[in-house]
Amino acid sequence: MVGVIHSLKKEIARFRDVIYSRIYISPEAEKDIVKKFHRLYFDSHRFGKTWGDTFWLGAVTKKCPLDMWVYQEIIHELRPDVIVECGTALGGSALFMATICDLIGNGKIVTIDTKKTPNLPKHKRIKYLVGSSTSKEVLNQVKDMIKKRDKVMVILDSAHNRDHVFNELQLYNNLVTKGSYLIVEDTQLNGHPVYPKYGPGPMEALNDFLKVNNDFMIDKSKEKFYMTFNPRGYLKKVR
Repeated sequence: MVGVIHSLKKEIARFRDVIYSRIYISPEAEKDIVKKFHRLYFDSHRFGKTWGDTFWLGAVTKKCPLDMWVYQEIIHELRPDVIVECGTALGGSALFMATICDLIGNGKIVTIDTKKTPNLPKHKRIKYLVGSSTSKEVLNQVKDMIKKRDKVMVILDSAHNRDHVFNELQLYNNLVTKGSYLIVEDTQLNGHPVYPKYGPGPMEALNDFLKVNNDFMIDKSKEKFYMTFNPRGYLKKVR
């Protein structure tokens, strides 16, 4: 009996320590843990793992599933009429969003890339455009697909150098309707926290944009899963 009680006390003490570690972990330790996992997760794509091996209905997405889940929540909440995606890649994210639009019964995806990739996913809600997202021709095509009362959401995920992203922000922010989102992807680059030697990228473009535009606020609630490829990148239009 004494042995049973002793074992029970040890188990209770162990359980208490686990609870305390969960409750009282310091903010600094939490950030360090998340940062280390983020780097591990991101770098694993070099070995064909994690986001390099992520599919939606058979289509390669090359995104973090945590961010994709947030996209689903935003689309369900806002029910946008048009989602503009700069950076098609292999079309997986466009297909993902089109599928969510199917489920809510509203929305279309206008997705842009500089090259025409063969065998992109086919879906009635997806419109593929070929050209630079910052070209006047492409921008005019996008505008032609937006009706006056449409709710519009924009995602920037094309070239990731600072100047290109800043240019996109300047060109596309006016398309976003009040209450909707302008999402700057891969703000994680250049040491935020991955690829520290990348050079000025999306995060630097975002920071510079917010210095000259006060129509948007950073919605930190969209980073609720701790790790995101888009830190500070979920911009909600408030004006």
